[in-house]
Amino acid sequence: MSLPEQMRAVEISAPGGPEMLRPCMRPLPRPGHGEVLLKVAYAGVNRPDALQRAGAYAPPPTASDLPGLEAAGEVVAIGPGVGGLALGDRVCALLPGGGYAEYATCPATHTLPVPAGLSLREAACLPETHFTVWSNVFMRGGLRAGERFLVHGASSGIGTTAIQLARVFGARVFATAGSEAKCALARRLGAERAIHYREEDFVAILRAAGGANLVLDMVGGSYIARNIKAMAMEGRMVHIAFLSGPKTEINFAHIMARRLTLTGSTLRPQSDLAKARIARELRARVWPLIEAGRIAPVMDETFALEDAAAAHARMEAGAHMGKIVLQVAGAPA
Repeated sequence: MSLPEQMRAVEISAPGGPEMLRPCMRPLPRPGHGEVLLKVAYAGVNRPDALQRAGAYAPPPTASDLPGLEAAGEVVAIGPGVGGLALGDRVCALLPGGGYAEYATCPATHTLPVPAGLSLREAACLPETHFTVWSNVFMRGGLRAGERFLVHGASSGIGTTAIQLARVFGARVFATAGSEAKCALARRLGAERAIHYREEDFVAILRAAGGANLVLDMVGGSYIARNIKAMAMEGRMVHIAFLSGPKTEINFAHIMARRLTLTGSTLRPQSDLAKARIARELRARVWPLIEAGRIAPVMDETFALEDAAAAHARMEAGAHMGKIVLQVAGAPA
């Protein structure tokens, strides 16, 4: 395949709001040792992209400065030291950055085949949410069948993925959302109890049910202390984001008395080996469930690559339900 020297992309012209995302031309990236080059069909839009755009989440030194942490497309070039992939393979991938472009490189071990029955558009929504949920809810949080699981942000990409995975592995799911439509979505996905947080107290509801064995929190701020009150004896809480801020005041006597565990992680700074391990577990334990139709990405709107600013504005407005994607010109519908 003849590859161009230049590609269309969307860059962050300066830290700030969505309007700082600007179309541009960039040199075509080249795959290094252990890497592949993808011709991107669709790229997922995620909260870390907005944080990077705002100047609050710098990419690793070796990563592209372009936003975009997941994509789906075709392998068009293979670097040295890569096995198990061939030119023309359709894959989705967790990227170190650079997804808002016609082409992107990533470690070959961070790619996964497009699940049978899914389009490239749907597959582009899988990596960031599934890597995040699997590593934090199951690998770090240790969620087990029969446990009560509380997840906030039920209608987000993370929330919709967490509800489905927790349900299919036998947990009892409690999910919070800010509207009846979002609560209805959570129930359709398998939540035993969808909690309208503007009208109901999730702490009282969880305590009445016996307490949460595991909490997945992306809100932070005042929710941290409330989550602790909602937890069961020997409960665990995993933090993955702080939409309301990372600081609060908590009473550690509650943690000691009920033997609670508080932990958390970010995905992007983890080593290539750590991400490869997550990919292997997803391929073995989750991809068969997707291909069987037991788990599916929840899709919101699709925007053209050049309209990335509008995609960010929709995500930050909070009205979306499920994943937002960018379509590269010429990509299949």
